Amino acid sequence: MNPARSHSVKIVLLVLIGLCTVAISLVSLNTGPVKFTSGESTQVLAYKLGLGSEKPTALAETVIWSLRLPRILLALAVGAGISLAGAAMQGLFRNPLADPGIIGVSSGAATGGVIAILFGGMLVKAAPAIQSFFSRAPDAPSGTAPEGWLIDLAPHIATYALPILAMAGGVGVTFLIYRLSSIGGRTHIATMLLTGIAVNAIAAALIGYVVTRFADDTQIRTITFWTLGSLAGANWQGALLVAALTLLGGLWVLSQWRSLNAFLLGEAEAFQLGVNVQLVKRGLIFVTAAMVGVTVAACGIIGFVGLVVPHMIRLSLGPDHRWLLPGSAILGGAVLVAADLGARTLVAPAELQIGILTALIGGPFFLGLLLSAKRKLSL
Repeated sequence: MNPARSHSVKIVLLVLIGLCTVAISLVSLNTGPVKFTSGESTQVLAYKLGLGSEKPTALAETVIWSLRLPRILLALAVGAGISLAGAAMQGLFRNPLADPGIIGVSSGAATGGVIAILFGGMLVKAAPAIQSFFSRAPDAPSGTAPEGWLIDLAPHIATYALPILAMAGGVGVTFLIYRLSSIGGRTHIATMLLTGIAVNAIAAALIGYVVTRFADDTQIRTITFWTLGSLAGANWQGALLVAALTLLGGLWVLSQWRSLNAFLLGEAEAFQLGVNVQLVKRGLIFVTAAMVGVTVAACGIIGFVGLVVPHMIRLSLGPDHRWLLPGSAILGGAVLVAADLGARTLVAPAELQIGILTALIGGPFFLGLLLSAKRKLSL
């Protein structure tokens, strides 16, 4: 095939994937317990963006602008982040089975997030007593009310502790997996999968222990639903923050496509081609793990998206990371929006946890990859 023609075809495919992402987002915007027409949703968007003067109904404005649109934005950001991280990990580890959920990165991030939820809640409850203890001066008259700076600050500490500890857990586990699964500069697939099994088991045990030991009934319910993955708590503030962090990390990962192409040949070959192997490797591990930590902090563990989407793009656009990375990001957003739409509508009026849905779809896909690898080894 002519290289120029090949590039043109790939650009067209990327555009088509982007159009599919826009289409599924519009369907999700109009679909739910309360259905709207495209005209109603367009009216809401035009009014809120200052492009139209006709005021929409209060119901349409609340449901579309305050509930569904931030949820769609969060789904796009999380899907793009997980898929981009999965594609980068597969290229870095030279392993088609590398996925944030399978190899334990998501579990490490979830452990940090659960610890933040539990001890952040404990800090909020204990803040009045701590404030009273440290604010009581020796010469203060009895009954003097302490200043409430710690009481006001504690909820903010608890809020920001979640993404920070989730990112720390994801980064730490990723470095551990890389160290344990590297043999002679190459990532050993069996060691990686076994490491992932061990990390997932240890993370589950730690989460179970701290929940049993420290959580109250409300926190147990929160953690249970959070670890299964859900976009139900989406709001503009959180969605914009996740989108901004994912965009920053994603742009840097996209800029490393040449290095990832070189890594496919091996680390020694990449060094010979002029890649600063250690710097790029550490940067990719940190950024991809941090992106996974941000997504886990936002909506819990959503498995298999980072495994399935890069394979779908690789089948259509090839292994070149110049096309693989942006394609994975775009399709990942579309897949998660579609999965969230299914989670909202399949068992309506109840809502299915999105992590359950992605596992039901991704699990058989993963088994298919293992069977395919087994057949190749038997030849």
